[in-house]
Amino acid sequence: MIAIRTESEIVLLRRSAEILVEAFTAVKRAIKPGISTGELDSIAEDTIRSRDARPAFKGYNGFPASICASIDNEVVHGIPGKRQLKEGDILSVDLGVEKNGYFSDAAKTFAIGSISQKKTDLMKATHESLYLALEKCKKGNTLGDISSAIQRHVESKGFSIVRDLVGHGIGTQLHEEPQIPNYGAPNRGPKLKNGMVFAIEPMVNLGGYRVQFMDDGWTVETLDGSPSAHFEHTVVLRNGGCEILTLGIEEI
Repeated sequence: MIAIRTESEIVLLRRSAEILVEAFTAVKRAIKPGISTGELDSIAEDTIRSRDARPAFKGYNGFPASICASIDNEVVHGIPGKRQLKEGDILSVDLGVEKNGYFSDAAKTFAIGSISQKKTDLMKATHESLYLALEKCKKGNTLGDISSAIQRHVESKGFSIVRDLVGHGIGTQLHEEPQIPNYGAPNRGPKLKNGMVFAIEPMVNLGGYRVQFMDDGWTVETLDGSPSAHFEHTVVLRNGGCEILTLGIEEI
């Protein structure tokens, strides 16, 4: 069952998202060649806790950190640690916040210094696919319209959609119904209604779509070793359209 949130709940979701944007801003300021992903994780956690909120990922099913930090061929769920960023990397940061029992979730891929044209094109196509999906997030459309919009754009650019990982509903839990694949046919699945809250998150590979789950129990990498990009927003359907609660990360 897909939850329908009230206006008072949406206010609480906005507050959670505001703190998430603050944490992303602090992380972005620190990103540079030579910094470790563990240092970025500490910055995010300190920012979130300073706002009397909680990092939603830390402890979730045993995850040991506040951010997921995934470099190059790591698709998602990279565990922060001693690894240092270097010129030419791309870094996907995924971050969740819980405030007063309400959750927000967002991801963004950053270029570390000067990157290759292929990586630039990959990031651009992934970001574009997210916004094409958000155009479909409105009352009367179906869940399949969101999935189809992502797949069509990504594949038209010569990239591939990760199929083993999905977007999701969000609200009083980090992951709620429905699951939102990044591929599929239009006009399929549940009808969208005002008050639904989703985390839409295309994960796109430069090479093939297949991935592998690593021995640490969390990190997901591309099977062929190609780079991967990841963008995500938390959104709520309101007034027949889509309000992007985490929009502020676009400005950093």
